[in-house]
Amino acid sequence: MTYLIIDIGSSSVRTLLFNDDATMIGGAMCSRSYDFDTDNTGRATATADTLCELVEDCMDEILQSESATNIRGVGMATFVGNWVGLDGDGTPITDLITYADTRSHAEIAKLRDKLGGDTEAYHQATGCMLHTAYMPAQISHLIQNEPETATQIQYITDIGGYIYRRWFERDIPMSYTVAGWTGLLHTTEYQWHEEYIREFDCDMLLGILPELANYDAVQIGLCPDYASRWEILKDVPFFLAMGDGAVANVGSGAVDADHMALTIGTTSALRVVKSIDTIPSGLWRYLVQEAMPLVGGATSEGGNVYQWVVEQLGITRDDLESYLETCVPDNHGLTVLPLIAGERSPGWHHDASGTIHGIRRSTSRIDILQAELEAVAIRLSIIFDMLKDDNTIIMAGGGAIQSSPAWVQMLANAFDAPIQCLAEPEITARGVALMLRYSLDGTALDVTSPQIRTIIDPQSDAVEIFKSARNRQIDLYKKLYQD
Repeated sequence: MTYLIIDIGSSSVRTLLFNDDATMIGGAMCSRSYDFDTDNTGRATATADTLCELVEDCMDEILQSESATNIRGVGMATFVGNWVGLDGDGTPITDLITYADTRSHAEIAKLRDKLGGDTEAYHQATGCMLHTAYMPAQISHLIQNEPETATQIQYITDIGGYIYRRWFERDIPMSYTVAGWTGLLHTTEYQWHEEYIREFDCDMLLGILPELANYDAVQIGLCPDYASRWEILKDVPFFLAMGDGAVANVGSGAVDADHMALTIGTTSALRVVKSIDTIPSGLWRYLVQEAMPLVGGATSEGGNVYQWVVEQLGITRDDLESYLETCVPDNHGLTVLPLIAGERSPGWHHDASGTIHGIRRSTSRIDILQAELEAVAIRLSIIFDMLKDDNTIIMAGGGAIQSSPAWVQMLANAFDAPIQCLAEPEITARGVALMLRYSLDGTALDVTSPQIRTIIDPQSDAVEIFKSARNRQIDLYKKLYQD
């Protein structure tokens, strides 16, 4: 028996096949790359139909695999948040708006004023901060700048719901885990927070947001065109789309309060499954599923910082890793805020940007790369300190973790904690497979432990150096964004 997993990330869409023990089947993966549409206004969007077509291409290809037999269920993970507005015929009349779109930055102060200047109650109720990554600011921006489009929207859905809507020809519920990333879900009552929708003057949303459901509100019975196209799937249950960060925790084996998931791909996040009465300032609370809260912080910087420095400064990758493994920590004299894609956790400043302070004639391109990577590690260490308990075990995965042991060493030094590096190649898709098995069989999520490649311990001398570098970074941030 196998599971078919659809993984819609920020730079590619993929389909993968997993065995019944939640192990990826070798060679059973198809992928298509894409990029968000961006410009200098802060736009970061995609086209829903284009993503759907890429997914369908991958579906066509994966179903040609000899391993695509006895498929028990289809699951989906998507980047979050995202949403698209549809007209009465179900045709998109907005772009797919993503978490990375910052055009709504001017709306933040207005929304804060509507709450009387105090956003804490909103934060505790929805688990989210007032920020351009979430729907309140994005919808307000649309109403303000494209009022005609806003009035034409008859239905709002996420990319997973839109794709399933095409395949099943009916409205599709939004899972709690995807809804948790909107900034409009009451995360303890599992319903849209109508009070805040009204307070934000977003009444247009009432009646056009999708129904809410747990991820296992399966859809069965593809419409005729897709049933004939994918005959093997016509009676297979399709599970609702789940947030990629939530299922990455599951795939990492971080499904209890003692295990924290660290993932670094294009962006970065630290997350732990636990119930708390009060969400710390700067962090969020989303959901893995009903009654399974996920607390953490995400940054807009990660592998994108490495890629940006290497590409923009023309750094040759040959022997780069060996240099980073042997370089002296913080020996470059630079203080860096690596906010090239804006800021989410922990400060959530809507207009923050990247800064490199301390450049001299002696500063090299490699110095800048080292300083940027160390800066990402320091930023994540601040979130780690807000989340950790005495017994916290860090489970680390993602492309950057697997490709750069030197960067992981920086992280261990900045955290002053050991980091368990996962050997699992696809932790997000693995998490979806585990969730499907849990629903279909009742198999506990922690029964099958992830493979560990190595454990990297902190270096005592470097720990002290990183503490000093962290203080400088915090001081620079305060001077730019808090003074």
